[in-house]
Amino acid sequence: MSAALATAVAAEPTLRIDAHLVDYLLVGFYFLVVLGIGLIARRNVSSSLDFLLSGRSLPAWVTGLAFVSANLGATELLGQAANGAQFGEQAFHYYWIGAIPAMVFLALVMMPFYYGSKVRSVPEFLGRRFDAKTQRLQGLLFAIASVLLAGVNLYAMAIVVNALLGWPTWLAIVVAGVIVLAYTFLGGLSAAIYNEVLQFFVIVVTMVPITIVGLHRVGGWDGLVGRLTDQGSENMLQAFPAQDLTGIGSAIGSTFGVVLGLGFVTSFGYWTTNFTEVQRAFSARNAAAAQRTPLIAAIPKVLIALVIIIPGMIAAVLIPGIESLKKGLPSDVTYNDAVPLLLRELLPNGFLGVALAGLLAAFMAGMAANVSSFNTVFTYDLWQDWLRPGRDDRYYLNVGRTVTVVGTVLAIGTAFIAAGFTNIMDYIQTLFSFFNVPLFAVFAFGLFWKKLTGTGGFWGLLSGTLSAVLVFVLNQVGVLDLSGQGSSFLGGGVATVVAVLVGWLISRAGTPKPEADLAGLVWSLTPASVRAVPREAGWYRSPTVLSVIVLVLAVGGYVLFAIV
Repeated sequence: MSAALATAVAAEPTLRIDAHLVDYLLVGFYFLVVLGIGLIARRNVSSSLDFLLSGRSLPAWVTGLAFVSANLGATELLGQAANGAQFGEQAFHYYWIGAIPAMVFLALVMMPFYYGSKVRSVPEFLGRRFDAKTQRLQGLLFAIASVLLAGVNLYAMAIVVNALLGWPTWLAIVVAGVIVLAYTFLGGLSAAIYNEVLQFFVIVVTMVPITIVGLHRVGGWDGLVGRLTDQGSENMLQAFPAQDLTGIGSAIGSTFGVVLGLGFVTSFGYWTTNFTEVQRAFSARNAAAAQRTPLIAAIPKVLIALVIIIPGMIAAVLIPGIESLKKGLPSDVTYNDAVPLLLRELLPNGFLGVALAGLLAAFMAGMAANVSSFNTVFTYDLWQDWLRPGRDDRYYLNVGRTVTVVGTVLAIGTAFIAAGFTNIMDYIQTLFSFFNVPLFAVFAFGLFWKKLTGTGGFWGLLSGTLSAVLVFVLNQVGVLDLSGQGSSFLGGGVATVVAVLVGWLISRAGTPKPEADLAGLVWSLTPASVRAVPREAGWYRSPTVLSVIVLVLAVGGYVLFAIV
């Protein structure tokens, strides 16, 4: 039995919720709605493009909410609440520095290239910019990452349902996997996206009451500040220099780690090239809607931090087991238990059904996002473009459905790899440093430097990935001594430098693609008139206005917590 699972089982009596029939009925009703959406979406699936990219027909508000909901899975809900309980206000960096600037960059700079090229995936874009071997390498890396991340969502759901309701862990994993498989298999990406929109609102309806009731229990914000201070956790009330979060002893070094490591290297690597999120923008009905997708998503992304991080901080003073963790004392719970413990502590029976549906919604949203992007990349980039080209569209539609089943089964198999991490976000940030950061380094280098060759892109991507893995291994065996998520930030930085340096050195000895072949793929070779996205009427549709709004909100969050 894994350590994390043993902890969950040991903690079962502490966490168990006395759910009533009405709670189970609400959860059952939610499952029926989710499956119903899959059945409805199936009516519009007649081609592989419909199944894998929703026929590029969805409005911006739908793709925007799906974009943020795809990220709001178990890893976000449990992991960031765990960060709130462990690091306090320092965890806001994952949103206001570690997401918003990158989402704005994606919208204003990269989305015109993505959507304008009419590629079906990020690896396919790399294939056009570099060559087939780079596309295939990234397709394989992304497929591995998607299965691992889907497994994280399943594992997180299993330990929570096991602890709260007493379901066997294997049963919880299988039930969630089968439900996600059912609606994704039936309706493809459209079913996943419309369910993600629903799941976004269910998650918000769950977390807002927890935040309000929790603050009331601790005496409001001033009461929370006072209790954290009495606990000796004053660092949780200071966003900077975030030394607890980074594990870097120097205040200046830690600040640079947050701004450059998280705010640039890791976040840009994730938000701008991770196909799980970018796929939602690809499904938009036109280029303008695709460009607005990450900006619309950024508005709730700024605000959702308040109802995820603050509950974690409340758990640090309200839940004895987590308070013991803060003091370095033995405890039968982990930081990952913050949300389910608050559920049991704060919410009355009757509302538990809604709350449980919210938790399950988070788990299924994250897993569905990973599975739907996995089947797209595998079908298009590995199967159609490499292993079995030249077949009719019906064949690839069936392949997409088959791969959906395979991806779900593999996710069940990888669900326990996250067991060695007491904080899920440590594991997630490690995976990002492996798979997302090197990709962004090569992608951005190739976007702005026309002489980067296909071979340079391939070896830059591979060497960057291997260097991030090496940093992780060195930290695990004790050669490096970085606690928290410092090793992920360092690994991401090393991966960026190595990927760019290797790509540059190899490209100097090679021959770049003809400039005519790079139009629309390289910034300097794409006229401004081509990069420009047609504008739609209404100031609220202006990418510039939306960008200013979300950046002001992010800065305003830091200002607010600096003065309260």
